Amino acid sequence: MPKVLVVDDAVVDRRLVGGLLAGDPAFQVEFAGGGREALELIARAAPNVVVTDLRMPEMDGMQLVEHIRQYHPLVPVILMTSVGSEEIAVQALRAGASSYVPKRLLAQELISTVHSVLSVAIRQRNHARVMQRMASQHAVFVFENDSALIPQVVGFLQEHVTQMGICDDADRMRIGVALEEALVNAVYHGNLEVTSHLREQDDRAYYDLIERRSGEAPYRDRRVHVEASLSPDLAVFVVRDEGNGFDPTCLPDPTDPANLDRVCGRGVLLMRTFMDEVRYNERGNEVTLTKRRRAPQAVAGNGAS
Repeated sequence: MPKVLVVDDAVVDRRLVGGLLAGDPAFQVEFAGGGREALELIARAAPNVVVTDLRMPEMDGMQLVEHIRQYHPLVPVILMTSVGSEEIAVQALRAGASSYVPKRLLAQELISTVHSVLSVAIRQRNHARVMQRMASQHAVFVFENDSALIPQVVGFLQEHVTQMGICDDADRMRIGVALEEALVNAVYHGNLEVTSHLREQDDRAYYDLIERRSGEAPYRDRRVHVEASLSPDLAVFVVRDEGNGFDPTCLPDPTDPANLDRVCGRGVLLMRTFMDEVRYNERGNEVTLTKRRRAPQAVAGNGAS
């Protein structure tokens, strides 16, 4: 039976919402008199959905949404909005709330909204469970020298790495940065053969040359090849361009303080910092990035105190 947690500091409003939800025998209803009490209940046994007021003392609905989004991302939150709270409601929706119901329409809309949000949440939770049980996944991309495609490829890989449980949200971001650096290098430096040294000298000339070579042979006909092999414990990404390659041993040491302010080598520093292993082939037109799953760390406290 789905458990619905109602959060409101006003006793009368809690009873009203609870009475409406009790009219549907499919729901088990619990109550919290504010955001901090709600967090304590969620930490003990997360509900299937939270229905919360926005305006509450100590911890308001906005703060509650942000905390749930960070620590319990699979628990959807439905806002109860009143006249004058529209701007806060929009902010809360952007921060991660799943839906809202105006208080004046609770009798007409609350139960159907809870059912709708629960349906989506159950599908998402089941999808996450399936993805965490996937033994392996293999994806191959081949694309032209279009930098607009890079964020799309990176986003796809980030999503699947996260779904398989290889990384948390923080490492998801770092993996994305490392992959973007590798793909940008493959397009600009590999296929188009535009060096970072030019950018250090003349930023505009650097991008002008990129634009020109994107339409010139042989550069325009080259492709970027991306191969991703994922398992619950390991992610291996291979990025290859069709350029002439380079001697990886000639890369400046990006950890040398004298080189930290230089454009050249910055991408390598980020890749080596955010990935567990970065390896080039002898020709220098292929890089392999490896990320291993880390054991989860305990979170100090539940944020309710």
